[in-house]
Amino acid sequence: MRETTPSYLEPLNPEQRRAVLHTGKPLLILAGAGSGKTRVITTKIAWLIREQGMDPRSILAVTFTNKAAREMAERAVLIEPRAADAMLRTFHSFGAWFLRRNGSFGGLNSSFVIYDDDDVVSLLSGIMENSLKAEVKQCAHHISRAKDYFISPDDPLLARIDSRKKFRSIYASYEERMAQIGNVDFGDLIKKPVDILRSQPEVAQRFRDRFKVIMVDEYQDANVAQFHLLKELCGPQTYVCVVGDDDQSIYRFRGAEVKNILEFPERFSGADIIRLEQNYRSTGRILKAASSVVDHNRGRLGKTLRAEKGDGSLPVLTYLPDQDDEALFCADKIESSVKKKETNWSDWAILYRTNAQSLGFETLFLRRGIPYRVVGSLKFYEREEIKDALSLLSFLINPRDEVNFRRVVNKPTRGVGPVTVDKIVEAADSCGGDLMEAWHNALRNLDVTQKARAGLDAFFKVIEDGKALLEGGKGSSEKNNEKKSPAKKKYKGLVSGTGLSDCVTQMVRASGLAEYHEMQDEVTGNNKLSNLQELVNAASEYPQSREGLLEFLEDIELDRSLRDNAPEDAQNSVTLITFHNTKGLEFKRVIMTGLEQGIFPREDKKDEELEEERRLFYVGVTRAMDELYLTSCLVRRMYGKTMPAQPSLFLHEIDKNCLQIDNRAFGFQTARPMARHSFNPYNFESNTAGKNNEVEERSGWRRGQRLFHENHGYGAVMEVKDSEDGPIVRVRFDNGKETRFLSEYQGRAFEKMGDD
Repeated sequence: MRETTPSYLEPLNPEQRRAVLHTGKPLLILAGAGSGKTRVITTKIAWLIREQGMDPRSILAVTFTNKAAREMAERAVLIEPRAADAMLRTFHSFGAWFLRRNGSFGGLNSSFVIYDDDDVVSLLSGIMENSLKAEVKQCAHHISRAKDYFISPDDPLLARIDSRKKFRSIYASYEERMAQIGNVDFGDLIKKPVDILRSQPEVAQRFRDRFKVIMVDEYQDANVAQFHLLKELCGPQTYVCVVGDDDQSIYRFRGAEVKNILEFPERFSGADIIRLEQNYRSTGRILKAASSVVDHNRGRLGKTLRAEKGDGSLPVLTYLPDQDDEALFCADKIESSVKKKETNWSDWAILYRTNAQSLGFETLFLRRGIPYRVVGSLKFYEREEIKDALSLLSFLINPRDEVNFRRVVNKPTRGVGPVTVDKIVEAADSCGGDLMEAWHNALRNLDVTQKARAGLDAFFKVIEDGKALLEGGKGSSEKNNEKKSPAKKKYKGLVSGTGLSDCVTQMVRASGLAEYHEMQDEVTGNNKLSNLQELVNAASEYPQSREGLLEFLEDIELDRSLRDNAPEDAQNSVTLITFHNTKGLEFKRVIMTGLEQGIFPREDKKDEELEEERRLFYVGVTRAMDELYLTSCLVRRMYGKTMPAQPSLFLHEIDKNCLQIDNRAFGFQTARPMARHSFNPYNFESNTAGKNNEVEERSGWRRGQRLFHENHGYGAVMEVKDSEDGPIVRVRFDNGKETRFLSEYQGRAFEKMGDD
């Protein structure tokens, strides 16, 4: 006799059980972070087969990664072996399966090949003759985005993707060429099945008759084309169930459309919503901090997470002087915890907004012997654009460096092929291996093409100008390069600052490397440019001279050596990871870094984009299981300069009772929660600053003392120390400027403002 309640339903909480047992109407399972959604999906598949007598072949479940699809299948089969016959695929895998069987209705042979990104660029290169490769890549990216939004070449909405008239023509020619070849790209795997289902009613009916149940996991990540596919597969009798979290929709740059989940109840009339709000991952105070920020979003359905684990400790917000102190804080915090045997290295994750921010942590961790792994990206000095820039700088120092010469002399393309390079290397044998000297000496005798000759002249001009910069002069090749660049109007470029950063910036720009790497697709290009900018920032700490460049390259090489000799233990390493890459992961202890305006959120984010940044912050917070730390710096090296920073908007929005403040920027700590609307890093308890400090008492100034100066405005005392001439007071003003004064003689120019 069948049990009233099957044993496999017993572990479910009431919300999860309601979702599993739901039938009839369309269903949106709004699954909060850490709420056990995978258990619900897999249990529901098994329950439909075992308890409802559903034919496994009539169930279609789609998700976004092969890993997620495999996990769903494995877990469903553990409950009900017949679930192996259900179709559990990614969206693109389902599209390919569909087209192999029905592509003829759209003019496709079943033996079509799926083009990857490189194939698309290669095909477009033939269509866009005489175009720069960077522009070809950009068009490929825009075509992909157009297909994500289900926009064809003749659609007026195409202007939202690329407003250029010629892009519409390029897109149309590309589609025509693909049809002639008989192959498809990844966007076609979704778009073409929709076209067939709409144009062939009998095919659409056949699929609606077969799939009685359609489930979609991670529905907040679906793009417009994927929504259209779901809509076309669903008939009046189809039971459709989608699972997702509107607060974790963070992939707009890939085409994901949060409106798909927000508008599900309208698009599928009569739909029910079941909220999974019991969280099994994080403590209550971590969840409260996350919710208090995302609650500021207007575009959300809303839910309130409840922690199974209890309240836990308060998240800690630490103010730090600068990014070097930020890296030091992280290293000390992690190393101390591991030495006390409280945690393993792998319990820790450091989160940052962009890949470029990994450099400071990598450098310090290597020197401290802290094992780490970079997730979702190469380690900083292994990234192509960084290797290219360092090769250029290395050749500037040593013109006999054949290896680095070969790497960058024709990057970007200057018409200098391997045969020409071999001729120059061979000619260098007669002048001590100096490749620059060989070129100038053999200029008239070398048999090279005019294009190669012009390319080599341009390359060596960059090197000559670099030498002039190191010797205190000004180079001209960057200026000339900008005049000739056909893509200059689009190119934002790098920004130089102090010290060696000026030389690095001008060389990387003048050589064309910066533009070459930036003009990838929008996302990749921005990341590569950010990495190059971080290299420029690092160079700002060195003097602009030959000795300064040698020291810079030597320090990098020492770091590389440490990295190469570091023991590899992926199972027990600190995780360095961007916020985007944390999706679906969890860590016992999380440090969210760089929480400043312009870093996170970025300054250009407004309206819907700002709401997505806020969701990204929510995702980061909810990765933490037991402890959460947040860091914000008073100044940060950006654009080659040390610049004042303002705390992130999102820190304003955290509930005032959700944070403990650790004010390292002023050399002391306080357990006072942050005031919600008076977010000022100089606010702190006066009775903790400067206590029992004889020098401070003698000077009449204390660390943390607020002050005002007629010329510089408001500021705070950072340090008071003794000297032969009496106590010296170091002040940092709110505009980022620092100054020092002798308290006895110059103190009257500063007006004391109190301690808080």
